[in-house]
Amino acid sequence: MLQSPNLRISMDLREPGEPERAVESAIRHFGRLDILVNNAGDTRRGDFLELTDEEWDLGFSLKFRGAVRCSRAAWPHLMATRGSIVNVVGIGGRTGSADFTIGGSVNAALLNLTKALADRGVRDGVRVNAVNPSSIATERLKARVSSTANERRIDEHKAAEAIAGALRVSRFGEPDEVARVVAFLASEAAGYCNGSIVDVDGGQTRTL
Repeated sequence: MLQSPNLRISMDLREPGEPERAVESAIRHFGRLDILVNNAGDTRRGDFLELTDEEWDLGFSLKFRGAVRCSRAAWPHLMATRGSIVNVVGIGGRTGSADFTIGGSVNAALLNLTKALADRGVRDGVRVNAVNPSSIATERLKARVSSTANERRIDEHKAAEAIAGALRVSRFGEPDEVARVVAFLASEAAGYCNGSIVDVDGGQTRTL
């Protein structure tokens, strides 16, 4: 979905041509394009041996291919404005997990895409960076907390503490904390950041 105070467009970014339609609509409405934030899609968790080809295809078609198509469609306009792209990815791309094989693979591909486009952007004047959130208090995480509470027959507060404890973080992050990092990377204050990957995860990622 493309949304602003004055423009709202619903579309399926898995479909070829839809990212181009989103970019064209933004250009018609605003007259220019300065920033692209790729933040569409999620992936299914589960046992690797039980995940189907269709579930793998869905994971890549929306989050990864959607970002590829949106970036390709936006690139000429971002060159004209010396704009930037911020990819919202996820720490699963840096740390493998047995129950997150699809998401980790998709995220790793997006991190590589970030670096590759940043390399192209040096020539074209487009900055490309990424944000890696961890467990952020969105509806998706709240559903996971609720499911854990039901499975363990405990209240949701204790379930949240248990999940955070297993991740070795003090608390879950808030959406605004991710948004502020995205806004920074898209701003002139981050003018010398290109190909940067910023973990917003409360210290969960302990690898270099």
